[in-house]
Amino acid sequence: MRIATWNVNSIRTRAPRVVDWLVREDVDVLAMQEIKCRPDQFPREAFERAGYRLEIHGLNQWNGVAFASRHEMTEVAHGFAGMPGFGAAVKGQESVQGTGPNGLPLEARALGVTLGDLRLWNLYVPNGRALDDPHFRYKLDWLAALRTAVDGWLAAHPELPLALMGDFNIAPLPSDMGDPSFAEGRSTHVSPEEREAFAAFSPALTDLVRPLAPEGYTFWDYTQLRFPRNEGMRIDFILGSASLAEAVTAAAIHRDERKGDGPSDHVPVVCDIDPSLLGDAFDDEDDLPMIFG
Repeated sequence: MRIATWNVNSIRTRAPRVVDWLVREDVDVLAMQEIKCRPDQFPREAFERAGYRLEIHGLNQWNGVAFASRHEMTEVAHGFAGMPGFGAAVKGQESVQGTGPNGLPLEARALGVTLGDLRLWNLYVPNGRALDDPHFRYKLDWLAALRTAVDGWLAAHPELPLALMGDFNIAPLPSDMGDPSFAEGRSTHVSPEEREAFAAFSPALTDLVRPLAPEGYTFWDYTQLRFPRNEGMRIDFILGSASLAEAVTAAAIHRDERKGDGPSDHVPVVCDIDPSLLGDAFDDEDDLPMIFG
């Protein structure tokens, strides 16, 4: 079974490209970030024609996360317990987005689904903007709440095959940062506080990709010829629990998806896992993909 994460940077702009990649690479489940649309605006038809079911969490033209899966998704959750909010409420959306424990509006940044025995969380971690910006404190609080939620999930189900997939907006190691505009230790994405927050997920969760794909970035800014110069960052991850890590058979960063016409500034990150992890849930012919055409 092949799972992947990709910050698509506007799905309405890139749906044909994303669907083409899904089919070409035989991906079972894709977690998308920055879809930048509401569910009613999502380009469903292209995905459904290719045999993918959708779960979408988007509130406006910002943020937003979605899953495309060949298999049935259950236990759908929009956000996790304790997730803080940010900013001012948008008139007319108060009843839709709700508020976090800090009393501020929740954003569309987290979506959980279950496939068989596998629990997946699709995450778009706040950017942080600058070390002295309120968004930076929001980012750290958001990560701390996520860590608490993970601890609770695994305490209740120690053998749970769990994955956190998405854009973490953190380069955990110096080797993960190649963009010269980010000052080591003095900019967002590479600050000690952010790296400590990322490291706090270990040992409960481990990076499923780095052991099998130790090199390569996942994001290159559109400006300053960052991609041709390979001045990128590794900020997109699939982190997994111990039971899931044991089932990983391959992993890759699909760098070539940054090439061509109209690419996202991020590329897909992919893991192959032993399908037996999912039990008998996917033996049903109803879960086989349709033929794309």
